Amino acid sequence: MKDIRDIAILDHLRAARAASVTDLAEATGSSIATIRRDLQRLDEAGLLRRTRGGAVLADPHEGDAPFPEVETVNRDAKARIARAAAELVEDGHTVVLDIGTTVLQLALLLRGRPITVITANMAVFETLKDAPATHLVLLPGDYDPVYHCVSGHLTTDSLRLIRADHAFLGVSGISASGDLRDTTIAQVPVKQAIADACDEVTVLADSSKFPGTGAARIDLPSSIVRVVTDDEPPVPVAAAFAAHGVEVIVT
Repeated sequence: MKDIRDIAILDHLRAARAASVTDLAEATGSSIATIRRDLQRLDEAGLLRRTRGGAVLADPHEGDAPFPEVETVNRDAKARIARAAAELVEDGHTVVLDIGTTVLQLALLLRGRPITVITANMAVFETLKDAPATHLVLLPGDYDPVYHCVSGHLTTDSLRLIRADHAFLGVSGISASGDLRDTTIAQVPVKQAIADACDEVTVLADSSKFPGTGAARIDLPSSIVRVVTDDEPPVPVAAAFAAHGVEVIVT
């Protein structure tokens, strides 16, 4: 039973990248106490990393470069944000979906819609690959097994060839000055290229992203028109967004 539960925990983390103890308990039908013991054991085995309140997959590149702890996010908050984002998409739109667990939840809600989805996110690709009516475009690039996505020059060069109606970005954090931050440095040029390729960009950021983490800064292009979150951002952040004309939608 323990082995089956271990497989279920690791499969859930591969799909979501990060999960809380509560999420994993619900996903496996186990108690929170059992999951905590499992996470401790799997952490000691090097298969995942414990975080405050949950876990992330172990990073095979750790040791080559620092890998900040990923904050787990509440499933209900992510679901509310994804539902609000889905309402912004109109039939016939071409949208670009970034990496991130909230973006993946959005992809589930868009499945089967008569739209075109462009992505470098392999989890989004797996979610939409058999969806009726949805035209799916997978960007080329260097595969990252940690984040289950592609990046690099092939990815950014391909994005320069397209023009999309809407993009949905995930970020690791948003600073007090309103700067978008990310821990996945290789993905920052991709995020920048996504923003440049789209008429309208929406950032999906739960309240744990204020201030969040991330050593890499993403320039705030004029195409970013809104942020969808689950709680009011701190006053300095709200003021920075207002100064840039960025709408904040609180779910």
